[in-house]
Order: sequence, then structure tokens, then C-alpha cells
Amino acid sequence: MQILCDGLDLSEAVLKVSKAIAVKTTNPILEGIKLVAEDNELTLLATDLELSIEKKIRAEVKEEGSCVVPGRFFSEFVKRLTNDKIELILNEKNGLTIKYLDSQGFIQCFSQQEYPSFNVLDTKQYFAIKKQDFKNLINKSIFSVAIDDSRPILKGCLLEVEKDKIKAVTSDGYRLSLVKENVEFSNIESSCIVPDKSLREISKLLDDSDEIINVYLEKNFLMVDLKDTKIMTRLLEGEFLNYNQIISSSTNETVVVVNKTQLENALERASLLSKIGQNNLVKFDISEDTMFLTSNSEIGNIKEKINIVLNGKDLVIAFNARYFLEAFRVVDNEFVKIVLSSPTNPCIITPIDEEKEEFLYLILPVRMIN
Repeated sequence: MQILCDGLDLSEAVLKVSKAIAVKTTNPILEGIKLVAEDNELTLLATDLELSIEKKIRAEVKEEGSCVVPGRFFSEFVKRLTNDKIELILNEKNGLTIKYLDSQGFIQCFSQQEYPSFNVLDTKQYFAIKKQDFKNLINKSIFSVAIDDSRPILKGCLLEVEKDKIKAVTSDGYRLSLVKENVEFSNIESSCIVPDKSLREISKLLDDSDEIINVYLEKNFLMVDLKDTKIMTRLLEGEFLNYNQIISSSTNETVVVVNKTQLENALERASLLSKIGQNNLVKFDISEDTMFLTSNSEIGNIKEKINIVLNGKDLVIAFNARYFLEAFRVVDNEFVKIVLSSPTNPCIITPIDEEKEEFLYLILPVRMIN
């Protein structure tokens, strides 16, 4: 193998695929990045067997070939060569020489025979969606994925694809996120559970443009096709929460319409004391046209007053402030609707325009000790 390529192109490609390099693995080959030179292209591939990323860049291929380089070292090395033309030469003993300006480096490569293959999904089952819509779908739901291993299925995001809509649902057992976006085309009506890590990496590779991308689904895999970049992830197996039942069990005895930014700022201040108390508990006292937020600790207390529109019964209820704040950080709406029923039942946060229904966040309350 012998090629000549642009240093910046190579550095950016390595940065992208390196997100799929295995960490703390018992199989050293998964710490490598595979390079394949053919047809005036250099293809880079990394995988940890759960997530795989493939990236193609233009290159002057003088001699076709392939190798597997140590991923971390190669990534750190080439990111310092972004202003140079780089020549890669593989010798008969599987050693790779990296030439740049009047200097060069040398890497001993892994054996290719042990490296897993990247099988692009051969399926016609897919949906098409704008990049910015898919990115919003992920970012507005992924924050409530479970982080512990007690319920592995909750470490993924449920995607439900319909003809003109896609839903993303996540839950950590204390809260639930449901986000909807339009799809441009779909020839499937299906659902799958995508690992949290994979969706986060997919989001990082998406920009905020209106460009339409295809997302392919097979029984055990999902693949996002960004033309010169492909991301494939293994899906989680198992039954997700019956989220419709959880949502429908909530009643609307107390409905509050509030300015999202005002409530968010008040929660930020009130949570300062609740963090000191190490419980993050903030009490919501809802009555007539006012909501009082209070928090206490051994060093003092904070009481915030917010004007609201109330429809229904007065209520006193407490929540973990962090759950509200993390939901509000991804909500762009000026006003939101908070639906409650009792001090022990969850609240639901939605847009005030029920026809849009682009998001729904459900949060369990914290039991207050009198």
C-alpha cells in the first residue's frame, strides 16, 4: 500500500472513526483503525463490535492495500500533521511509514486477519430525515437514558418509525422523555432500541442543515448513511417500558401554564441550596395565579415566586430540580404546560399547543418528609 493524502482530511477522518475504538477491551485488535486504499480513496474503519464508523476520503493511491494501525497513537500523531501532505507506505513486514515534509514516522501494524469486517446493511428498509431533525430528536431525548446497569434495556433509546413521524423514548425509571419529529420518507413501520453511546456519537456527526439522510434498519442493526461516512450500531434486545400506559395513567387535576425561562431560572437558584443538602429537592407550592419554589439546607433557605396560569386544584409537590432543568435545557418554547394530579403522581411537561406535541417529559415527584 502506498498513498498520498491531505493531512487535514486524514486527521478529521481519524477523529470521527476513533469514537468507535474499543476501550478497556480484552481484544487488542479492536483498539485499531483499519485503512483500506483503493480506487483513489482511503477508507478508515473502527469498531468495538457494538458501534462501527466508516469514513472515506480522497487520496492518490499509488499502490492499493490495507492495514490496521494502533488507533490511539495514530489518531494523536496525525492530528498534529493537519497542514501537511502525508504519504503512507506499507512494507512487506506490515510496518507503516508515515512521511510528511522532510520527516517521517513508523508504526508496526496489527494483523489484518483478526480484524472484524464492516458489513454495510443490504436492506431496502429505511427512513429519510433531515439532519437537524434527527439531531434534535436525539439531543432532546437522550439525557434521560439510564446510566446504571440494573435495567440494561433502559440504557437505550426506543425509536418508533411511522410513515411520516418518528418517536424517541427514553427513561431512567425516574423520568421519561418522548420526542417526535417528521420524516421525509419511510417505507417501514417498525421500532428498535438503540444504545445510548451509539446515538450520542451519531448526534456528534450530524450538523444543523436541512440535508436529508437515510437511516437503514435490519433486525439487529441500524445504519446511518452520511454519504462519505457510515455509522452502524448493534441494537439492544428486549422489551422496553410500556410508555403509553405510564403516560395515560396521569390525570390533569392541576394544569399550570408557565414561562419556561422564568421557571428555569428560579429552579437554578433554588437548586443551589438543595444541592448543598444533597437531595436536590425543591418544593412546588401551586395556588391560584402563583407558584412558590422553596428549598432548604443547613445554611439557609430560598423562596422563589413565579406568576402562572392555573386551571384546577391547588397542589403542594416536590421534585428533583435536576430533572426539570435537564428537560428545560432542550426546550425552546417560551411557555410550557405542566400537568399534575397529586403529590405522589408524576407530572407531565408538554407544549401549550396540543396539536404540535413535539415533546413530552414525565417526572416522578419526591416524597416530602413533614
